Amino acid sequence: MKPSPWQWLKRLFTLLEIPAPDPPRLLRRIEIMERNIVLPVKAVAIGFVFYSFVSTPWFGVTLSTLDVTVETVQYIFWFYVLASAALAALLLNMGRLPLAVVQWTVVTSSLVDGLFLTGMTIITGGLDSILFWLFVALIIRNAVSVPVGFSQLFLNVAISLCYVLVVALDLSVAQNLDEFTRRTLDMASREDLGEPFVLRLAVLLLTTVCCYGTQALLERQRLAVEEAEEFAAREGQLRSAGRLAAEFAHQIKNPLAIINNAAFSLQRALRDAKTEVAQQIGIIQEEVARADLVITQIMGYAQLSEGHVEKLNVIEELNCAIAQVFPSVVPTGIQVHREYGRGFPPLLMQRGHLSEILVNLLKNTREALVEKGNVFVAADCHRDHSIEISVRDDGPGIAPDKIERIFEAYYTTKEHGTGLGLAIVKHNVELYGGNVRVESELGKGAEFTLIFPAKALMTPAK
Repeated sequence: MKPSPWQWLKRLFTLLEIPAPDPPRLLRRIEIMERNIVLPVKAVAIGFVFYSFVSTPWFGVTLSTLDVTVETVQYIFWFYVLASAALAALLLNMGRLPLAVVQWTVVTSSLVDGLFLTGMTIITGGLDSILFWLFVALIIRNAVSVPVGFSQLFLNVAISLCYVLVVALDLSVAQNLDEFTRRTLDMASREDLGEPFVLRLAVLLLTTVCCYGTQALLERQRLAVEEAEEFAAREGQLRSAGRLAAEFAHQIKNPLAIINNAAFSLQRALRDAKTEVAQQIGIIQEEVARADLVITQIMGYAQLSEGHVEKLNVIEELNCAIAQVFPSVVPTGIQVHREYGRGFPPLLMQRGHLSEILVNLLKNTREALVEKGNVFVAADCHRDHSIEISVRDDGPGIAPDKIERIFEAYYTTKEHGTGLGLAIVKHNVELYGGNVRVESELGKGAEFTLIFPAKALMTPAK
């Protein structure tokens, strides 16, 4: 079955979708373009227009229709000056404003500039005005300052429509002029300007598409480079941590083995003697065996050198963990409720690490509920592209005096628990620069919340 035109269009929009840059990077772009370049240029342009309005006549012959148009633009000019001053004040203090306010200021400033440019183009020749190229410059400016896909397209299409308004008003003014006035102003016949208008409008729309497409490709290339760097950094840190853990185990296990062998030899030499020394040797052997077990468990707990960093789909991994802990073929009174957001970026992690995190949390909820209850699994993507995952149940909850210790290794409140489940969760989350928190109230269940940052290199767990 062939894709429909709508599906092709949807694929095209997906391909050209521009990922939103990080807020600091976006603010830097706005600062360079709007505050350092556009504001000085606008100040000079306003001064030039003011001088022209006050000191220089715009046309050699005074005519009623043109007088009205020029006077209207003059009034618009004063409103434009006031609006530009207010918007400039916001941009000069952008460091103290929320990002949403700064973006709104940029969009509003561009629309105001487009409307004033429309008036100026009409009184400087209309279709023949050289100010047409400022519309092209305004579109390029928007591509730099307004990187969000829909907002940029909407704004640049609005700028193109401003030029259409120029044509409509220019034709309206021309219709009210007699032949003598047209000849005096050397105005071309508007009947012959259909093709130039179409070509100029095509230039504006083509500039819009080219700017958008170029920015989309550059952003995707930048993200690919950053992703490759992060892959390499995470792989390198995992290998380094794995080598460190292996070296630690080797350095400790060897002395323990020597101590154990010496104790065994002493025990054989004193096997016929029922002395207190033999009992002490037995204690040494027991403690050595216990220390060796702890080191072995730590190596399994770390698992730093196994596997490779992958691009993981959050929703798929959550569904896989739920199917593993709550298989559909096994009847149970526990209901799992899923609340997933949209637009998740891939998680750069080892699959085994994320699986351990999710499976251990879900096992905890299953054991807390025993045979009946509800589990709520939610996932959401924040504006900074960090990912939040929460697992909540309506079970008995956790006592306040135990919450502070539940992430400690070997601490457990269960009869047959190992005390490593939640410790592994905390270890693996913090390994990737994230954090985990728990909220609980007796009789009302418990909720575990995980936060994975968008771009935070791993840090060795403490």
